[in-house]
Amino acid sequence: MISITKQEVPAVLNQPDDDVILSVDHVSKRFCRDLKRSLLYGIQDITADLIGIREASEQLRPQEFWALNDVSFQLRRGEALGLVGKNGSGKSTLLRIIAGLIKPDSGSVKIKGRVAPLIALGAGFNPILTGRENIYTNMSILGLSKLEIEERFDAVVEFSEIGDAIDAPVQSYSSGMAARLGFASAIHTQPDILLLDEVLAVGDIQFRAKCYRKLAELQRLGVAFILVSHNPQSILTICKQAVYLLKGKRIMQDEACTVMDRYEHDLFVGKIAKSSGFMDLSGSLDISNRKLSFVSLFFRDETGQLLHPLESGKPAYFCIKLKAYEPVANVSLTFTIKEQQGEGEPVLRNNSQEEGMSWNLSTGEHELQVYLPYVGFKPGAYTMKLNISRDRFYMFDVVEAFNFSVEGKGMSQCKFYQPKQWNLVSKIDA
Repeated sequence: MISITKQEVPAVLNQPDDDVILSVDHVSKRFCRDLKRSLLYGIQDITADLIGIREASEQLRPQEFWALNDVSFQLRRGEALGLVGKNGSGKSTLLRIIAGLIKPDSGSVKIKGRVAPLIALGAGFNPILTGRENIYTNMSILGLSKLEIEERFDAVVEFSEIGDAIDAPVQSYSSGMAARLGFASAIHTQPDILLLDEVLAVGDIQFRAKCYRKLAELQRLGVAFILVSHNPQSILTICKQAVYLLKGKRIMQDEACTVMDRYEHDLFVGKIAKSSGFMDLSGSLDISNRKLSFVSLFFRDETGQLLHPLESGKPAYFCIKLKAYEPVANVSLTFTIKEQQGEGEPVLRNNSQEEGMSWNLSTGEHELQVYLPYVGFKPGAYTMKLNISRDRFYMFDVVEAFNFSVEGKGMSQCKFYQPKQWNLVSKIDA
């Protein structure tokens, strides 16, 4: 049976089960990769619905795939639930089903109260209309009467910080202005459930901080959230529970930190751990025009064994094998490390010359070691760019990408590992 039902929230919650305001029960949704077949299947399904003969089926038709496959969970009043998974795992499809934008092929979604979907901030705005006109249009679509919108209009404008631009066409707004107006419109509908799909990744940092404060205030008032984000800090900051989807199936539901540990391991570490963590560059050596070249890159542990993956908080030696084709002086090493799924900003940059270290190398092979008393990176996948140079101006050789991974427990809510000692200092009066 396929159903989506909405009920008004009772004024008094007498039973513990009344705290459940969203119930997703064995929901499945399939799509077709072929456009012509998709149109044909759509006509068939609509016809079957009209004459009442359509039944849920577990069988896929040619070119179909499961966007969601037998997903179940519950959301309680005031609860924040994170929804994580790789692109194409079914997160946005699930939010669209909950918002009532599309129907499931099987299963049911039961909702108590008003849902405000922020699947894309400002996506429902008409660019020709002014900000004022779009507020009325957008909030009316979300279920508010004209009187209710008028009562909340000033609060929406104040929160969005649009100012005099409220009477200008939205097409003249920057993306940040449209984002602020979209968020302000949705949260002032006083929803019971707020659906957030990557919307906290837009806008400037001050506005994002303002959004977090507002979400915390709404949660204290009993508003429930479902948050989709690829930023683990957003999930861990807002959500206590999380659901992990993979290829349309629910892999696990648990505390947010536990789910993020599993998700990041599957996404980053699990993919790279199959490699040896050893990069052999000897096949690319070109004696004709190089004085010094990289031979290989790898990590060792304190016993001299190859180390991969690394572990947060544990020591490691980063080893760089070099080959000099003639004596070279004042050699320095620079390396920059970034997260593979990050925003491009380096998490670590080191230049040996800046730290007073350079080397004179004779003809032959050499191994340069960088000792790390502890690996300070959080679990994840990283890429390193290296260059070997003389006085930072004459470049001998460059490696654009040396990939490695880091594991570690209890690090999901941390940006880096900090070594520490715990001491109790007690003052005892004589």
